[in-house]
Formats: sequence, C-alpha cells, structure tokens
Amino acid sequence: MSGAPQGKAGTGSTEITAENFAFLQEQIYRDSGIVLEAGKQYLVEARLAPIVREHGLGSINDLCALLRAVTSDGLRRKVVEAMTTNETQFFREPAQYEALRTTVLAELLAQRRSPRPLNCWSAAASTGQEAYSLAMLAAEMGLGPWDMQILGTDLAESVLERARRARYTQLEVNRGLPAAYLVKYFTRQGLEWILKDEIRSRVRFQRHDLRDSARHLGPFDLVFCRNVLIYFDTETKRRILRQVREAMYPGGYLLLGAVETILDLEDLFERKRVGQAILYQAR
Repeated sequence: MSGAPQGKAGTGSTEITAENFAFLQEQIYRDSGIVLEAGKQYLVEARLAPIVREHGLGSINDLCALLRAVTSDGLRRKVVEAMTTNETQFFREPAQYEALRTTVLAELLAQRRSPRPLNCWSAAASTGQEAYSLAMLAAEMGLGPWDMQILGTDLAESVLERARRARYTQLEVNRGLPAAYLVKYFTRQGLEWILKDEIRSRVRFQRHDLRDSARHLGPFDLVFCRNVLIYFDTETKRRILRQVREAMYPGGYLLLGAVETILDLEDLFERKRVGQAILYQAR
C-alpha cells in the first residue's frame, strides 16, 4: 500500500461524512472499477490528504464538494490515482520467472508462425519493475530487442512517468533484484539507481484502463496481470479477463498473482503447472 493514515490525515479534525464516503465509493468505482469497501474511511482520508492540502481545502468533505462542482477530469483523475495501490517489486513471485526462463519463453519462440518478436504485456505495470524484470530476464537469456517487445500499462499516469524514468531507490532495488543484476544493469547516481538504456529501451509504457478493450494493443504472446484483479468485483474481474484473452494469441500465457484465479472462465484459459508456478494458457 502507498501511504499510511496519520491521525485525521493532516486535513483538520473533520472526518469524512457517510454521504461523502458513499459519493467517493461510487465515483471511484465508476472511474476505475476499484471497489472501495465499507470501513475504509481511514484509507480514503490518508490517500486523499495530499490533494486536500494541494487545493488549500480544510477537509476531505470540502474536496467532495469541489468534486461535485467541477467538470474537469483532472481532479477526478488525481483522486483515482491516489486511491490506486501501486505495490510492485523486481522479480516478484520468482517461480513464475523461473518457469519463463526454463520453459515458457522457449515454447513461445518455437510456436511463432512468422519471424516476429514475442509481444509481451505488463498490465497494471505501476512503476515498471515487473516489465523491466522481464526485459532483464530476456537479456540474460540472450534474447535481443528484435526477439521480444514489452509494453507496460497502468491507469495512473503518475506511476508511468516514474516507470519511464527507470530511477529507483535503494529500498526498491533491494526488493527482489539479484545483486548481480544490480551491478550489471544499473548505474548509481546519488541516492538512486538508474536502469541502463540497454534494458530501459526494451520497454515502452502507456496509459490503459483494464476495463477497456486491449485488442489495439496486442495481440500478445505473454501477459502479466498480477495482483490487480483483487481490487475489483467479480463481474469486473470476468470482464477484464475476457478483454485480456481477446488481446492474446491462442497458446499464449497469462500470469496472475498467487491468490488470483481465472474464476469460471475455463473456456478461455487452461490452467497449467510449470515447475513451481501456475500459469494459464489461452485456448
């Protein structure tokens, strides 16, 4: 989770009213599909406190009044981005990367019907560690940029800007990144580690709402859609999974988070175990 509640979120002593919390629940769901559960008032206050301060408002209730009054999408987008969880790290769920290294990427390369690059998608890419992990893995396997194209997308433009810059703190590179990769693929500059162009240039980023069709982005051989479905209701999850499948080649692989499943969409994906990892192959 990004952010943490501190008292009344530093916005004064006025807590969000039940009416305004319901208003935010509805607006955030409409704009992002994210379900804001009852009892999360403290999270809303903490996440939206910077926006309250930025606009010189006295409380989160004042922010809700402003949201009702303005017609610009800019403020609404700020609110949605603030409520989006951007938790990620390098080589998260290592068993999946091992499955890619030992089995899946070779299989996908072999089943291509023309000499084209593998098309890979990191959905909900956040600040880019997932997409760049795949790019480093490809480099370690001797795959050039002509062998694999990687797209990272996210709803929040603010995190995509960070992903494009590819500058990470010591804490971020300490989370999951092998020391040998840090030495090989990063350059230290002050308190940050900067990813070298040979890896950064392998990935491009753009904004995309997972609820929308992704056909124009693909088709993809490999899709990471990990640890994001948990924030949606069941019908939205199904909608996203259908959109993902429509943007994939038959035989391509979908990677989900450890606690996520394809629900009842076995007609779209076949569950497969590769080593210690569970993957889903597009039918």
